[in-house]
Amino acid sequence: MITRKLGRTGYNVSQLGFGAMRLPMTGEGPDALVDRDKAIPVIHRAFELGITYIDTARGYCNEDSQRAVGEALESWPDRENIVVSTKNPYFGMDESVWWTNLENSLKRLRVDALDIYHYHGITWKIFTDDIEPRVSRWMRSAYDQGLVKHICFSFHDTCDALIRLIDTGHFESVTLQYNMLDRSLEDGIAHAAENGLGVVVMGPVGGGRLAEPSGVLADVTPQGYTIPHTALRFVLSNPHVTVALSGMSTMKQVVENCTVAGDEIALTTEEKEHMSSHLDRLGNMADLYCTGCGYCMPCPEGVNIPRIFQLYNQARVYDIWDSSRTSYANLGEVEWEKGKKADRCIQCGKCEEACPQNIAIRSQLQDAHDILTRI
Repeated sequence: MITRKLGRTGYNVSQLGFGAMRLPMTGEGPDALVDRDKAIPVIHRAFELGITYIDTARGYCNEDSQRAVGEALESWPDRENIVVSTKNPYFGMDESVWWTNLENSLKRLRVDALDIYHYHGITWKIFTDDIEPRVSRWMRSAYDQGLVKHICFSFHDTCDALIRLIDTGHFESVTLQYNMLDRSLEDGIAHAAENGLGVVVMGPVGGGRLAEPSGVLADVTPQGYTIPHTALRFVLSNPHVTVALSGMSTMKQVVENCTVAGDEIALTTEEKEHMSSHLDRLGNMADLYCTGCGYCMPCPEGVNIPRIFQLYNQARVYDIWDSSRTSYANLGEVEWEKGKKADRCIQCGKCEEACPQNIAIRSQLQDAHDILTRI
């Protein structure tokens, strides 16, 4: 397994990381738990093949992911060489809630200190409103007590916000979204690396979008590669990326991804240039429909117009309908797919008045809903 330096943390970690968000489960609904008989051997196999970075969070897998990872770590003989990443999502006023989250993570992961501890899913607004004036003091206290080794953040905002967060000097590593279909943070990724931050990429396969068959994306893929393996190679070919996280749930996924990540060169220069030119062209086609500027928001009924159009347009341009339909079905149902579906539109027209592209938003929302709910 190829290793890379995780910024100024001092860690050398595998360029493929284990994302513990999609561990195999047993049971249904809110009572479902991680299936230890399947999950722990999968995690151990990843460690055997050279993965040394594992990422989890308090809410993953019905709040059972940290416990399963902790059990896997405790029964692994080479624990000191595994870097463990987790997150705290609390930015409220009650300091005791933040500390309870941290203490629960320590207990569930069965560790005395957290190697990589993130502010979970922050934006520039969260930083200025909550972290800088208040939550950073709690994090710093945990660091001074030796409970947290490295202060980091996971991120969901614009590239400009990412650069501003990096320039605060508060952080040693960032976890963010980056893949073949979403390269909006590339400049920020380079800025992070240039300023000594580790860069950990979540969603290198686009949350599953790049795992489904697509004739359009097959034309972009170098000969002999599958689309998901090309997607992973694409992320790892960026010299500013330290780790690509993969949410693996089977032995087959572990073996295949470790084989890809074992290559010294993820993509040749020629392959990457070929892919980039085609992806730029496809991205420009998607932007013809909606650029995602957000001027149409907020919708008075809570319809997530930019996200709906993103799912609809990506499906149209890249021929990835199954994952777009799944994401649309989850809109408003899961933490990372917020807002309401297009059928909640009341045809008020305020969005169209604000749209700089003069898109017929109301009719396109109806079209999107009809096709994204089609079985």
